[in-house]
Amino acid sequence: MLLCTALFGVPAFAEQSLTPHSAEYRVKISVVHGQLNTELRRTEKGFAATHVVKPTGISRLLSRGTISETSEFAVTGDGIRPYRYRAVDTISHDGEQVDIRFDWGTGEASGTVNDTHVASVMEGVAHDRVSIQYELMYDLLNGRPSSEYVLFDIDELNTISVRNIGRKTIIVPAGKYEAVGIQHQAEGSKRVTTLWCVEELGYLPAIIEQHRKGKLRVRAVLTNYRPGPASPTITSE
Repeated sequence: MLLCTALFGVPAFAEQSLTPHSAEYRVKISVVHGQLNTELRRTEKGFAATHVVKPTGISRLLSRGTISETSEFAVTGDGIRPYRYRAVDTISHDGEQVDIRFDWGTGEASGTVNDTHVASVMEGVAHDRVSIQYELMYDLLNGRPSSEYVLFDIDELNTISVRNIGRKTIIVPAGKYEAVGIQHQAEGSKRVTTLWCVEELGYLPAIIEQHRKGKLRVRAVLTNYRPGPASPTITSE
């Protein structure tokens, strides 16, 4: 574990909750420009987070459609545990529809990718591609970020190594903030992702950058942040 209270200024006994919110980012992926909209809302079982990416401007001539991902998860004594992940990709040439359920009683994640059944045995806590961000935010809020997380990436489990790269002042369209840099990389991957997380926004990343072989491939900057809604919503089964 990374050591927490001294680094992040959060008392170890102060259990803090995620804040429901919506956020918008300006995104550049290689030469394609787009927009990322995220929303975190309360549900009867915990939270649901939805991320939607769509091309903007002239990039709509090169790529149409959206990528939408939703993770439903509960907050437990062990942190965040996802129980359902869904994704629909209408941007990629082949497209993709994913629906995965996490059964913590049996320790299995299973579901469908398009029409193909997939299943993996989980050894300990694992996260989908959306809930892993909120696990990191939750752990930062409570002063106990881990040096490793396990990502369930559709049909395989990957260990993600995480490190703190320090603090700095950042300026994005949404404002000027003090941020802590969190860098992570999957075992065996050449992609390195850096998140500049803002404490006053519940450690929401205000800048997201992904490098591959040292070259910047993806960059997202926060353009708008709105707290709420706080009221519970009912999610589909």
